[in-house]
Amino acid sequence: MTAQRPGRLGVGVIGMGHVGPVLGSALRAAGHALVGVSASSDAARERADAMLPEVPVLEVPDLVDRCELVVIAVPDDALAGLVAGLADLGAWQAGQLVVHTSGAFGVSVLDPARRSGVIPLAIHPAMTFTGTSLDVARLVGTPFAVTAPGPVLPIAQALVVEMGGEPVVVDEDRRGLYHAGLAHASNHLVTLVSQASRVLSDAGIDDPGSYLRPLLEATLDRALREGEAGLSGPVARGDSGTVAHHMQSLLDEEDLEDVADTYAQLARATVRMLEASHRVSERVALEILSALVLGEE
Repeated sequence: MTAQRPGRLGVGVIGMGHVGPVLGSALRAAGHALVGVSASSDAARERADAMLPEVPVLEVPDLVDRCELVVIAVPDDALAGLVAGLADLGAWQAGQLVVHTSGAFGVSVLDPARRSGVIPLAIHPAMTFTGTSLDVARLVGTPFAVTAPGPVLPIAQALVVEMGGEPVVVDEDRRGLYHAGLAHASNHLVTLVSQASRVLSDAGIDDPGSYLRPLLEATLDRALREGEAGLSGPVARGDSGTVAHHMQSLLDEEDLEDVADTYAQLARATVRMLEASHRVSERVALEILSALVLGEE
């Protein structure tokens, strides 16, 4: 422990993408000592300088050697190899806290380090990051998925609380499903909004983002409060003719064929959802599905 305050840790952050510098800043604000960070590109070093000034940039093995708490904030596909590689070097230390921030994995990905006696923790903030100081304030009240062995689960929860977040326990075998839900909601929303903006731009709307904002904000609010019951529009009304017209309008534009495909796939999913809840009849569902097929021919 560092000498600043009882319970304060010497922290190292591996990865200066969008998440690492923000969590490092939050931990430092909570009183922990930032011993160092690793940064593998010019952009990463710039983020480190901006978010964590005067914190030294170190090679990863040196960083691990000097820290009581190691935060690993690297892309999902790089995580397992990094942990195993450091284990092969004998870098991990017994009693060291090792936290990764991947939503897709629990603590099993840390098994190579765990065999050296580290305390494995997995925390994942359910928030999109810009890698700037704006994100630190956004951490307050943000839910964090927390996964850890039972005896050390309170440590992970305490770290989340110190950063201003709300810890929510997610079982090891549910992490993949949990992350799929978040990615489906957040990442595909960006795809959907980007495609809708292109369509409006082609329709002559000068500022599609501003035009969409009131509708999307109201829709998101209803979806979060009411779920499926908040759905409106032609599919919910059973207006198969309107759906067919939408499809034809999209397909008439050569640069919007990908949007037509997304529209059709989401409309089919919407029909299945409404049919399962008996909001549309089997006959209406077939009419809408037929309209989609005719539009694609």
